[in-house]
Amino acid sequence: MRYGRWCRVGAGILALVICHSSALAQAPAAGEVTRRSRTLQAIAPVSSTQKYREALNQNTITIVSGNPNGTYLALAYDMSAVLDNGNDLRVLAVIGKGGAQNVRDILHLRGVDMGITQATVMARFKQTGELGAGIDQRLAYITQLYNEEMHILAGPGIERIKDLDGKKVNFSDVGSGTQFTTRLVFESLGIKPIEVNMGQADAYQQVKSGGLAATVLIAGKPAGSFSKFKLEGGMRLLPVAYEQALQKDYLPAKLTHKDYPGLIAEGKEIETIAVSSVLAVYNWPKNTDRYRRVAQFVDQFFTKLPEFHKGPRHPKWLETSLTATLPGWTRFPAAQEWIDNAKAKLPPPTRDASKSVLAIDVDLARMQAAA
Repeated sequence: MRYGRWCRVGAGILALVICHSSALAQAPAAGEVTRRSRTLQAIAPVSSTQKYREALNQNTITIVSGNPNGTYLALAYDMSAVLDNGNDLRVLAVIGKGGAQNVRDILHLRGVDMGITQATVMARFKQTGELGAGIDQRLAYITQLYNEEMHILAGPGIERIKDLDGKKVNFSDVGSGTQFTTRLVFESLGIKPIEVNMGQADAYQQVKSGGLAATVLIAGKPAGSFSKFKLEGGMRLLPVAYEQALQKDYLPAKLTHKDYPGLIAEGKEIETIAVSSVLAVYNWPKNTDRYRRVAQFVDQFFTKLPEFHKGPRHPKWLETSLTATLPGWTRFPAAQEWIDNAKAKLPPPTRDASKSVLAIDVDLARMQAAA
């Protein structure tokens, strides 16, 4: 009987222990509560950060341009200044080598959507196939931008471009449009200088000291670096005649005192040649996110073209032609569709062939903006 009573007492104690243990198992310790609370608090910021990151990247376009002394970067910055609209559209202007390297970057560098290059560079890559077959299928253009003039600053004893044969001449940075096109120009003229590559500021000092016979820059006037130069110690800007050998790929142009007060006397002009610059883009397939971004950029860029004709934007924007075509190349589909739609909305008098290209482009932009 005593044994039975102790059994009943033991069973009661065991039940209490089990209940208490169960309660402890279901109720987390104070430390665990704190840890869970911190975890829950940390989850919310991560979620909002992720949303912000997605919004920031969703409508961003990257344009590879040129160095701070040229015109490419100035125009790319103008596009950013005029077109940026919070997270709805952001244009990132990236410093690049220009010309030939920009084409390579558009085709192969991650994150680059488009870039500024020269028509001659695109034509040469298509002709040689050095960047692979079918480059005209992978690379498209949005619009021609402006003309880039050839600048040749020579030292003492150099009076004509032919005097540079066998002399040390700066072709600007490796991979630049200047280097690429200068080679083509000298090749067409049968001139064989010794190529040297450096920035324009260093080249100016070398020309001044006699270390170089000349330095060449192909950029939209007025170019930042040449605007800072002055004629010293027998320096001169060399004319480049519009010879027959150059007429297929280049345009006639002039440099004036207004362009470079420190290099050209008032009332004087320097004859030279120019090449067309192009806003090139990777030919993204339709129904892809990258195509959507470029299409959004095109719509805003073309529609707001009149804004680029106002100060403080670069004067070269006045040469931009939305409707000018680039022979041998396909315009990015979204850009061609924008032009076709805008043309269809113009009244017949506006389509008059006597109107200037600039006036027609402005009419197109205003018509689309109103629509």
